[in-house]
Amino acid sequence: MDPNERAKAVDSACYAAQAPALAAGLPRGAEGLNIPELVCPGCVQRCAQTCAKKTAAIIAAGADRVSASERLTRIDDSIAALIDHTLLRPEATREQIGKLCEEARRFHFASVCVNPAWVPLCAQLLHGSGVKVCTVVGFPLGATLTEAKRAETEQAVKLGAEEIDMVINIGALRSGDLDLVYNDIHAVVEAAHRGGAIVKVIIEAALLDDPQKMRVCALAKLAGADFVKTSTGFGPSGASVHDVSLMRRVVGDEMGIKAAGGIRTFEDLEKMTAAGATRIGASASIKILEEAKKAESR
Repeated sequence: MDPNERAKAVDSACYAAQAPALAAGLPRGAEGLNIPELVCPGCVQRCAQTCAKKTAAIIAAGADRVSASERLTRIDDSIAALIDHTLLRPEATREQIGKLCEEARRFHFASVCVNPAWVPLCAQLLHGSGVKVCTVVGFPLGATLTEAKRAETEQAVKLGAEEIDMVINIGALRSGDLDLVYNDIHAVVEAAHRGGAIVKVIIEAALLDDPQKMRVCALAKLAGADFVKTSTGFGPSGASVHDVSLMRRVVGDEMGIKAAGGIRTFEDLEKMTAAGATRIGASASIKILEEAKKAESR
């Protein structure tokens, strides 16, 4: 696809994403929030950890993964295989990474998500377990050269990574250089897919306006990425219901969406899922778990 055709495809995807709201006379982002059948009446629990029934309903609605942090309680075995077990803090120690992998083995999580330096250790600890190793590329700023992202991806895959979370070139997107953004994503997708790994494209939504969010989601889809993700967790703010809903309208049902960052309450979790998120990341895990326990005792 040449640049002109790609630009037309992006414009078409952005227009299609806005069409439902415009046709209904609603403000952009207003739809996607009123889905009572996905919300159990009076229930505000953390689905992946405390409610197999609701999580099963979410999966049936199209989710292919559910995400949780490294601090967690007992999880239903049928749900655990859909969870990305994550630890991306820069101060994470070898002992903490080892604990993350041990938990992943015990609960049979889909993957552990760690910084690139920990990929070899995780690959060793998880060998033969069926748990995948996920790592990040161009993280957390995205302002590295495409060649560096490609090389980082290739090396990570060689060392055992099976999932790649890449950060887009945010400055290029905001400058209107869509070709650079596309080529940047495509280079990582090509390198990852060649090695059998999937790619999640982090758009850092807090730094973009709505047209930019729509364009980059359309570009990620055109580039063959597998997921789009709201945030790194290191930006000015995290996910919003509006952003998740907007992203879902652009990518349709063909891609996964991960909402990450700033999700601190059960109400946040419910809204993100209803808006179209297929993975949820939270840093306030203990607080959320305490709310879940209180909700169960009511």
